[in-house]
Amino acid sequence: SAARSMAQDQLSGRSLATMASGAFPSVPSFNGNEQSFTLNDGTQHPAIGFGTYKVGFIPASASASASGEEDAGAQGPTARECVTAALEVGYRFLDCAQFYGNEAEVGAAIADSGVDRKNLYLASKVWTSTIYEGADAVKAQVLKTLADLDCDYLDLYCVHWPVPSKHIEAYVALQDLKAQGLIRSLGLSNYAVEDFQELVSDPRVSVRPSVNQIEVNPFLYRQVTLAFFKQQGVLVQSYRALRDGKAFNHPDVQSVAQKHGKTAAQVLGWWCLDKGCVYIPKSVHRSRMEENASVFDFSLDERDLACLDGLTTMENKATFLELYRKCVNRDTPLDGTFQGVKPHITVD
Repeated sequence: SAARSMAQDQLSGRSLATMASGAFPSVPSFNGNEQSFTLNDGTQHPAIGFGTYKVGFIPASASASASGEEDAGAQGPTARECVTAALEVGYRFLDCAQFYGNEAEVGAAIADSGVDRKNLYLASKVWTSTIYEGADAVKAQVLKTLADLDCDYLDLYCVHWPVPSKHIEAYVALQDLKAQGLIRSLGLSNYAVEDFQELVSDPRVSVRPSVNQIEVNPFLYRQVTLAFFKQQGVLVQSYRALRDGKAFNHPDVQSVAQKHGKTAAQVLGWWCLDKGCVYIPKSVHRSRMEENASVFDFSLDERDLACLDGLTTMENKATFLELYRKCVNRDTPLDGTFQGVKPHITVD
């Protein structure tokens, strides 16, 4: 396709805008012994994190196609209880966001745990409504997150969606906060290749993003996109690595899991890490928190990987594109419209 051809040109470096320094970006590297990645800014990023989306709180505009194991209105443990359990299990990277609506409870759990701040990796994201409002609103939200989490800096802060005509201003505001020491690494979320190009080609952008959080699993394995961000030195964090549990009974996943005496979740987690992506499972159940993190004591072979790599369908990619087009303006005054939405992005 034309999109694939263009992406391949970009992968070769012929058409990609580079940063002002002209230095070719470093590729994130996995440090197996420490179970972490080295980001392009030299900082360490844990390989596994605990996701806090729909933990104790379900946002009103949560996407039905990206729902978790808990449905709207369901009663369950609080975010404070869940995060406390996750910290007890051993998770040290907490993936938070303004949209998740539970950062104050996450902060309370951190305080309860007694875990030293220097041993935690805290990340958050600014939501579309705030991105739309502009730089001052973005900066105010970061300060609110710092207060809710009761910390004086964030290890990583991301622009949650590339809101048309607004996301670059938001990123530039985050650069200011990084310069002040309030944020250590800057990142993106849900950025397509074309969104990234638009961002880094803007003269106001002087700090290369270190991270892009997108959906990655065997059922949405966008190989051109993953290769592009790797070549650009941007570490990919995977959300929905476990497909919200909806793929656990898929016969191919079950076959690989049974072969190794592991669970479907563990197989999907290992697959994610093997692709060079940060793995961020989420559960409100302590036993599953433990299970999800137990992914370093086995290996999948080439036959297993070939089986799992082939599970992405054209229908899944079409669903992804539909969700992307809907969400970039979600919860803004342009919600429900495609105003400013890019007509073509790299789906592969």
